[in-house]
Amino acid sequence: MSNSILQYGLYLLILVILAIPLGKYIGKVMNGEKVFLSKILMPVENITYKVLKVNKDEEMGWKKYGLSIIIFSLIGFIFLFLLNILQGILPLNPENVDGTSWHLAFNTTSSFVSNTNWQAYSGESTLSYLTQMLGLTVQNFVSAATGIAVLFALIRGFIKVNEKGIGNFWVDMTRITLYILIPLSIIVSIILASQGVVQNLIGYEKIDLLQPITLPDGTVITSQIIPQGPAASQIAIKQIGTNGGGFFGTNSAFPFENPTILSNIIEMLSILLIPVSLCFTFGRNVKDKRQGIAIFAAMFIMLTASLGVIAVNEHIATPQLSQSESVDTSSTDKQSGGNMEGKETRFGIASSATWSAFTTAASNGSVNSTLDSNAPLSGMMEMLMIQLGEVVFGGVGCGLYGMLAFAILAVFIAGLMVGRTPEYLGKKIEPFEMKMAVLVCLSTPVAILIGSMIAAMVPSVADSLTNSGAHGFSELLYAYSSAGGNNGSAFAGFNANTPFINVSLGLIMLFVRFVPMMAALAIAGSLAGKKKVAATVGTLPTHNALFIGLLIMVVILVGALSFFPALALGPISEFLRMIGGK
Repeated sequence: MSNSILQYGLYLLILVILAIPLGKYIGKVMNGEKVFLSKILMPVENITYKVLKVNKDEEMGWKKYGLSIIIFSLIGFIFLFLLNILQGILPLNPENVDGTSWHLAFNTTSSFVSNTNWQAYSGESTLSYLTQMLGLTVQNFVSAATGIAVLFALIRGFIKVNEKGIGNFWVDMTRITLYILIPLSIIVSIILASQGVVQNLIGYEKIDLLQPITLPDGTVITSQIIPQGPAASQIAIKQIGTNGGGFFGTNSAFPFENPTILSNIIEMLSILLIPVSLCFTFGRNVKDKRQGIAIFAAMFIMLTASLGVIAVNEHIATPQLSQSESVDTSSTDKQSGGNMEGKETRFGIASSATWSAFTTAASNGSVNSTLDSNAPLSGMMEMLMIQLGEVVFGGVGCGLYGMLAFAILAVFIAGLMVGRTPEYLGKKIEPFEMKMAVLVCLSTPVAILIGSMIAAMVPSVADSLTNSGAHGFSELLYAYSSAGGNNGSAFAGFNANTPFINVSLGLIMLFVRFVPMMAALAIAGSLAGKKKVAATVGTLPTHNALFIGLLIMVVILVGALSFFPALALGPISEFLRMIGGK
């Protein structure tokens, strides 16, 4: 157990050590300051502006900035939808897979455009190489860049005084993609390829098994199909951009996608690398590092608490296994002990638990184990991290602007307590900002609960469940939580490839992506037009332990009050039945 605790500590420590300098670098890039890549990339950046006829000095108001996002995303949506439908007649399709159904194409397109990467299909049997590269991988870059761009628009709202502009969307997208996402993805791709992650364009290979397998019906299997493809390049950005969509059906539990301990560590740390870095970028860019550290501390405390709950529940075997005389559940040098169901023995419990905490804290959704096999309370924490609004670091950009909305809500509550107009970072928080902040904070719970409620009443949805009772409800709730949190992970037992589920989840993913995004931009535009207010003795400090505690309380209250009844019907009920021996 001490070895596992050391692993957890090292994962978290390495993550923070890498994030601090990256946060400084990102801040410089987005401010237009020179960085070590400027000599190489600045000519490319300027050529991009010239080709696109972009005036890099133009300042957009929040409405124009938001309209640019909508138009850009709509064009990407149409292109990716057609690519899915028509892939059967397009090149780079060595396995001759047909185009997908319209409802699966809609779901997949909504998923990748919204940075969710929920997958109702198995990649190696459903999509061509062209769709994976030109469709999904491109969206992995641009959807991640869009989230970061909106965050910096909001940061500028706090910085600017009596101005209408909050930046230029096209400049932000160019800089984020060129200076941040592409370089990091190249580094991670090279490391992954060196570890054995496949990166090729050859067709699938058929090999003979060393030992034939006889199925229960008497069928004898003597060969196996080995999938290939340009996986490493997509896996790198899926982790770096908190996208999460797996190139192969079993995601990062598959050896071709995650073959070694080093690849596992690199992929796992990549999930939260940019989200954690952005906290330090935020403090640097608002000229008060304490503000970024306070936000980081609130997120880090909640992440650590979630990881602790998951780790304890996975290291402790179920009562049924512990009471069995024929099963040894103790942790030794030769075995992990605890609950190893659904986990890769080459990774063990510590790595699997950390990955599941990281992937649900971020809107990533990639997995290296089967979440469906986790203990009930582990599944509850994974669901709750998503249901809180993906603000415990969350997705690149969107996690932090979601947490800043909660910070605005926290200072408003504090202002009500002392009878003062709330202020945050020198800007007064007035009714308009509060309405938009509430819209950011409540969009996720509303979408998840309404979506789950409607799905639970549709008779055909029950056929998609492989479990009944509390665990079956958890499968359903997790699916709609994952879509509503733009996460993309799933309990493995849920069959989502039906017209109703594909369409309903697709609509939820688009709603929860773009409604909070537009609300965050509205806050940015409103704040940019305000003057700075000098701090007084009555101003609530937003960088100390008191505010960190208040912020955590507000986030948890929104999640607990919204989802406790649903969680009681699912994982909590399952846990009580488990300890009761039923």
